[in-house]
Amino acid sequence: MPRTVDHRQRRAGICDALVRTAARDGLHAVTMRSVAAEAGVSLRLVQYYFATKGGLMHAALLHLEEHSHRRWNERLAALPSPAPARARLHAFVAEAVPDDEESRVFHLLWTSFAVLAMTDPALAEQPFVSGPERLERQLADLLEEARTDGSLPADRDPALEATRLLALTHGLGTDVLTGRLTPDRARAVAEYHVDRVLDGQPAP
Repeated sequence: MPRTVDHRQRRAGICDALVRTAARDGLHAVTMRSVAAEAGVSLRLVQYYFATKGGLMHAALLHLEEHSHRRWNERLAALPSPAPARARLHAFVAEAVPDDEESRVFHLLWTSFAVLAMTDPALAEQPFVSGPERLERQLADLLEEARTDGSLPADRDPALEATRLLALTHGLGTDVLTGRLTPDRARAVAEYHVDRVLDGQPAP
């Protein structure tokens, strides 16, 4: 009998090849051909699953996003139940700060994609900001829950605080990648911010 093709697995394998190539050579050096060679498949197969380089890059970002969310969920599952909002926000901070190879590559690729999209119309067409927007909504929902149960002061705007926390962790992540901050220092800064927000203190 002919072997059944797992298209999801094939797509994931190609995305993994792009991630390895970009982590080694930089996202600017990635081509459809180099990804095919890294994946050990034909260029035609890569083009079958991904019509453009921009589409392939966006798919790889979504692939990494899924991994990051899985890791955050694993951190949440390890917390006592029911976990307080502070603990869940600290778990987000722990995942958002790049302190291992997988999280470092995710942050590096997303930042590189954003920079390239500023000058490459083909990349700018990809909805790559949809990932951060989804994450921001999740944080806003968590902060809204915290305000409802009294963990977050009533005068705080959950949506605004979610935007601020996401922007802070993105910036801290870049500082970690450039070596300006250690992961421990970046995590301490983000946790300090979370604690001040939940304790109702003004931003420093």
